[in-house]
Amino acid sequence: MLLLPGAEPFTHDGSSTGVLFCHGFTGTPQSLRAWAGHLAIRGMTVSLPLLPGHGTRWQDLQRTGWQDWYATVDRELNELHRRCEQVFVCGLSMGGALALRLAARRGQAVSGLALVNPAITFPRIQGYALPVLRHLLPTARGLISDIAKDGVRETGYERVPLHAAHSMRALFALVRAELPQVTQPLLVMHSRVDHVVPPSDSAAVLAGVSSVDTTERVLESSFHVATLDHDAERIFQETDAFITRLATRKTARDGT
Repeated sequence: MLLLPGAEPFTHDGSSTGVLFCHGFTGTPQSLRAWAGHLAIRGMTVSLPLLPGHGTRWQDLQRTGWQDWYATVDRELNELHRRCEQVFVCGLSMGGALALRLAARRGQAVSGLALVNPAITFPRIQGYALPVLRHLLPTARGLISDIAKDGVRETGYERVPLHAAHSMRALFALVRAELPQVTQPLLVMHSRVDHVVPPSDSAAVLAGVSSVDTTERVLESSFHVATLDHDAERIFQETDAFITRLATRKTARDGT
């Protein structure tokens, strides 16, 4: 199956600090490649997988569910731990939900989280209709390319397969219930204006986790796909500083 341009997974072997990236629903690694590339240039070990059903055609996503997407990032987390002493997880949109579930379920295997516009809720009206609607209509209008910057496009599906959307809704419910189990340091960066995920999702994440070390950054100049937007460089720098601070603290604590 041919991949969409930019949908290829990305990996980089670097230091003993690993970073796992989780892209969003109907999106591809293209939306996070520059973010991952920045940390790779900084010398970190990076893994940016393509989630099952993504990056080809929407019909392929229709045959997958959250268990498939989560299994992929869980497997990549294990793989990074074979090469790294500590692993951080970064996520955009639904990728933020996957990252939060990894943190809740894997505990010390996740050293910290950096999230951009994390999604943990589903629009109420659409959510109520989805269990029935998904059997009547295969797809709805797509969610990609909510970007303020002129001339920039996100690679992904123009249609949302409703069976997969129903599965994503179930994932969000699980993640909301598991938020108190998240204790790791947390960096949440969210756009002031987002036409896909409301900023209240980021507020709910920050209010729901048990993390003591939390940082919130508001992105004033970007829409949902902020990693490709005006605030991209700020996201890269904030993430670099966040991971470096925590990695340095661990090194000092270990006495190495």
